[in-house]
Amino acid sequence: MDLQKRPWIAAATVALVATFAYGSAAHAQVTFASSQSDADVTYAADVATIIQNNCQVCHRAGGIGPMELVTYEDVRLYAPLIKIKVVNRIMPPYYYDTDIGIQELKHDWRLSQEDINTIAAWVDQGAPLGNPDDMPPPVELRATDEWSLAADFGPPDILAPSTPIDVPASGLDLWHRPVVKMVGVPDGERCIKALQVKPRGKAVTVVHHANSTFQRLQDDGSFRGTGDRATEYAMGKLGEIIPEGVCRVLPADTYIRWDIHMYPGGLGKTAVNDVIEANVVDLAIWLHPADYEYEYKQDLVSYNFMEGKRDLLIPPNGSLMTQGFRSWDHPVRIDSFQPHGHLRLRSASLEIYYPKTRRTEIISMVSNWSATWHQSHIYEDHVAPLIPTGAMLIMKQWFDNTSGNPNNPDPDQWVDYGSRTADEMSHFWLGVTHLDEEGYERLVAEREAAEEEQRIATRN
Repeated sequence: MDLQKRPWIAAATVALVATFAYGSAAHAQVTFASSQSDADVTYAADVATIIQNNCQVCHRAGGIGPMELVTYEDVRLYAPLIKIKVVNRIMPPYYYDTDIGIQELKHDWRLSQEDINTIAAWVDQGAPLGNPDDMPPPVELRATDEWSLAADFGPPDILAPSTPIDVPASGLDLWHRPVVKMVGVPDGERCIKALQVKPRGKAVTVVHHANSTFQRLQDDGSFRGTGDRATEYAMGKLGEIIPEGVCRVLPADTYIRWDIHMYPGGLGKTAVNDVIEANVVDLAIWLHPADYEYEYKQDLVSYNFMEGKRDLLIPPNGSLMTQGFRSWDHPVRIDSFQPHGHLRLRSASLEIYYPKTRRTEIISMVSNWSATWHQSHIYEDHVAPLIPTGAMLIMKQWFDNTSGNPNNPDPDQWVDYGSRTADEMSHFWLGVTHLDEEGYERLVAEREAAEEEQRIATRN
């Protein structure tokens, strides 16, 4: 069953959308916001709340944003630039297409079209302050070193910091793979509610990715993996939230094995370009109670559809598309979708092919992907894609090695598959809940009933 009830969109449409992504970042996914309005738009009455709710978390003292946007004077100084960034959906940095596939996402940073139009109209009208009495009170921002997910789940139950390592100001890629003991681990196996990884301080632009797996201490003093993954972090990622009613397992009596990839000097406009002493990456885990009841298990899987192949070889000033396929011998639910690549990756799509109907459904599209803002796009529970047994998941990525790619450090180089920042990768991270036929049919029936109730409510 195609649960999204959307008309089929030909694969050629996906290719066309991705082709537009090869333009400059400012035009890769243009939103045609009308900035013309008969009504007066002021900062105090209309814009301040938008800035507070969407910008100040990063653009403030100690934040990762390159400028402060706390006062009217701050915002007024950058008003033309802010308009460009929000109209083209470059900021806030959540590059998930607004017009293709599932749109109901948890922790969705995208501005509404109404908010975009408000900011554009305000800038076009001269960015006036308006009546100071209309100004909302300042918001209370969490400390920059606090866990973002703590607002939803409280203090983490487990902490697993990596061992410290010095990162030079320049040089070749570094990897750090310590095994560490977790703090606060309870007895017995437990179910994970959420996870967040956070490089400390200035290391946020230096840590390219940080993967963590559970390890068990052996009698000879060595460690062996349990087969369970904790989480994956890549630059800019918020974290992972596991849906209610399923379990991502925290095995008993385990340690964390880190696999941290660092790029000296950092990436992006806020790169430190300086030595970072004793760099540490922190992992926080939130747990369900010991008596938590669940029906199915979820795992985080990396579907790497180019590893070991020579097909990913991008010529100078050229482009490339890769694709991978995955099916299961049982039904599954896709809970989250995260493309992974380096500096030449520009676009990615997730599709489902249904053999019985020969239809292809586009689930998610990221046309203007950025290596400095990886995101795990977490679907709301009631729309997370349900994939019947035998259906095929189709994963596509488009790479741009031309000067039109603003992230490309050198379009005259051949780019091969590899782990360095200068190389390329091609895989997706997916949160997958493994169902049985009975559970799949029940979820399908529940969604059909909810859709029918909505149709009746709409008619009335």
